[in-house]
Amino acid sequence: MKLAILMPWLLLGLGRSTLSEASLLHAYNDIPGLSDLGRIFSLAGSESVPGVPPSRPSKASSYSPPPAHDFHRYKRQTQTTPADVRPTPEPTGASSASTTVHIIDEHDFALLMPDRAGELISDAESDGVAYCMPDSTDPACSRRVAEGFITGSAVTTANDGSYIQVTGCLDVSKSSLDPSDTGGQFDVRFPNGAQCSFGGYGASFIQLVEPAANRFCLRCCSSRDDQVNCNSHQDRAGCQTAIPGTYDFPSLGVTCSE
Repeated sequence: MKLAILMPWLLLGLGRSTLSEASLLHAYNDIPGLSDLGRIFSLAGSESVPGVPPSRPSKASSYSPPPAHDFHRYKRQTQTTPADVRPTPEPTGASSASTTVHIIDEHDFALLMPDRAGELISDAESDGVAYCMPDSTDPACSRRVAEGFITGSAVTTANDGSYIQVTGCLDVSKSSLDPSDTGGQFDVRFPNGAQCSFGGYGASFIQLVEPAANRFCLRCCSSRDDQVNCNSHQDRAGCQTAIPGTYDFPSLGVTCSE
C-alpha cells in the first residue's frame, strides 16, 4: 500500500487519542516515509508516538515574532533626527567692536565671555564682551584673557573657505568663570552687535564656552544664514557636536574631550 493511499486515513487520526495514532503507525511501520508522518502528528500537537523518533523543530518553527508595537518602537529608535536648519535669526543691535570676535591663528583670536565675575555663560548672552588672547595684534581689543587661560588651541579652515574655526581647552582657574558652569552659546543674536570679523556683521558664527569641561569652540562662517556649517540651533549640543575639532593636545599633556 502506498503512502498516498494511507495519508487520508492517517490524517483522520489527528485530534484523536494517542492510542489510535500509535495503532495506525505500528500497523504500517514498514512503509517508507512513515517517520515523516510521525512528524506530522508531533507538529499537530499529539504526544510522542512509540517507535517514531521525535522530530526537532526547525529554527523557523521556534521563532515568535514580536508584537506589532515592538516593530513600531524599533522603527522609532532607528530613525535619524534631521538637523534643524531653520534660518539663522537676524543679528540684534548695531555692530560693536566690544562684541566682535576674530580668528587669526592659534595664538591670536578672541572669544565672547561674561564681563562679570561668576556670571554664567547662559546669563551673559545679553551682556557678553570680547576677550582677546594676551598676544593678540588686534588694536580694538580692550580686554585680554590671563596668561595660561588657554591651555591648547587649534585652528582649522574649510577647504572651500566657507568657515574658519578655533577649538581647544582652557583653565578656568585662570579666569573669573564659574567652574561648575556647563556653558552656553553666543551667536549673531546675542549679545547685541555680535559678529566675527571673518564674515563680517550678519554672517553666521557660533561660539560655545563650557567652563565645567574646560572647553571652548568658535566657528565663523563667511556668509549669512549658513546653517550647514554654523548651525545656531545646536546651542545645547556642546562643542564636540556643534563644532567638531581638536580637543586633545598630547604634546602639551592637555585634553578636554571627555
